[in-house]
Amino acid sequence: MSLKCGIVGLPNVGKSTLFNAISNSKATAANFPFATIEPNVGIVTVPDERIDKLVKLVNPEKTVPTTIEFVDIAGLVKGASKGEGLGNQFLANIREVDAIIHVIRCFKDDNIIHVAGNVDPIFDKEVIDHELQLKDLETITKRINKAEKNAKSGNKEAIKELDLLQNLEAHLNNNKNIRSYESNKNDNDLIKSWQLLTSKPVLYVANIDELSLKKGTNEYVESLKNELQKESSDIITLCASVESQIIELDIEDREIFLEEYNLKNSGLDKLIKAAYKLLNLITYFTAGVQEVRAWTIINGSKAPQAAGVIHTDFEKGFIKAEVIKFDDFIKLGSEQECKKAGKISIEGKDYIVNDGDIMHFRFNV
Repeated sequence: MSLKCGIVGLPNVGKSTLFNAISNSKATAANFPFATIEPNVGIVTVPDERIDKLVKLVNPEKTVPTTIEFVDIAGLVKGASKGEGLGNQFLANIREVDAIIHVIRCFKDDNIIHVAGNVDPIFDKEVIDHELQLKDLETITKRINKAEKNAKSGNKEAIKELDLLQNLEAHLNNNKNIRSYESNKNDNDLIKSWQLLTSKPVLYVANIDELSLKKGTNEYVESLKNELQKESSDIITLCASVESQIIELDIEDREIFLEEYNLKNSGLDKLIKAAYKLLNLITYFTAGVQEVRAWTIINGSKAPQAAGVIHTDFEKGFIKAEVIKFDDFIKLGSEQECKKAGKISIEGKDYIVNDGDIMHFRFNV
């Protein structure tokens, strides 16, 4: 399952530095706007201590963790929706991702240019929100014009669509993002098909300096948190420059480095896990001597859908799933011991897979 998180923000807020740390793929990080023009893409492993525990017990020939894709999108500026700063190209890149990682500068450094002249996290957030909202208004206006023509014929579906579009237009005109619009499942499916930019889930990343990292926060972060109370989006704090140093260290040195900043985990681990959660993803495992593997599925998926991420034939010919709970497997130590203890359940097509399930599928093609 290939799902993408797009890293966005104003120029010079630390997007590419953060992306480099995440993917270690060395995207250009420079002290001038539009250092990134074409989006950089990095596929990274999702930290999950559960797969390490399974590997110790099973000792497989091969281990395959789950991954997530990050896209480093060039910095947006005021007027992007009208094409400023190559805005149309960058907004098109955002349209292609499933979720947005919005990096906001929350530190002062006279040596690093800020496009607005001063550091103001709330202003930065509003600039990006406004540009995405304007682009969505452009999209919706075009759809309204088309829907009005179809609705004149008395087409009930067109009338419903027109009503929804007009409500979304009013929502955007009130400076609100589409993701905050309350709608039913049918409307949600329709909105999703339109790929509106402000309908995408968002995670805010407050990029702080080293001194603030030791404190855990600063005045900029606190003002941003207060602003975000108006919406349900999550925020994490990290120092992109520190993360870029951590990624270069071996495991032992990394632990020492984290201790110096009173951190249990790196900011990247927090970010990757938060992004995984943002996309509403969960993990199930297959575990055997040949391979221990983590599989990514949408939360709420049923057993046949989960089988389908391995191979479409597994879903088409699904018969049943043998399921072991992760905690039972770890406690008892093997599939054989779980079987003896009656801890393997046989589940059918309606079984909703839980995060951490260890599964074996029976199918017939």
